[in-house]
Amino acid sequence: MAGALSDKPTAAGLTAEIDRPLHTFGFEYSSFSKEKVTGRLTVNESCCRAFKRLHFGVVALVAEAVASAGAYVACGFQRIAGVQLSVNCIRPAFLGDQIEVEARLILLDRTIQVWEVQQWKVNPSGSGEKVLLSTSMVTMQCYLPLPSGMNMKSFEETAKKFAKL
Repeated sequence: MAGALSDKPTAAGLTAEIDRPLHTFGFEYSSFSKEKVTGRLTVNESCCRAFKRLHFGVVALVAEAVASAGAYVACGFQRIAGVQLSVNCIRPAFLGDQIEVEARLILLDRTIQVWEVQQWKVNPSGSGEKVLLSTSMVTMQCYLPLPSGMNMKSFEETAKKFAKL
């Protein structure tokens, strides 16, 4: 399937090229398209606060980052910027938990995109059961001009390698 990582470099390698902050926390992209972005994260010490709980800031970072990746592809690899991020944490996640993330485009307007991001804890039994941890709405402004002297060509080429167009 185009956009899946089975015929591409490793998920960790993709994430390292596309989004270094996410890679730092151990997040890995699974798929990348103009309508949907998915990925996964194993909660590790770098992601935790007191009591080995997933830090809320990491939840927000992941939501904004995956929505931004999708928005960048959806607007034809043009510059984007976040306008608003709203995150609702429903349940906690703890050290060692497996988290799945899915961002879906819900509004594509002339200059604005809205993405819904959901994060689930995966049942470790292998049953495929998931429990919703958080839901987020991310509003992005699109088609912004690049600042003078900024060249995004190499980032654009990297993103295009992995995006399902």
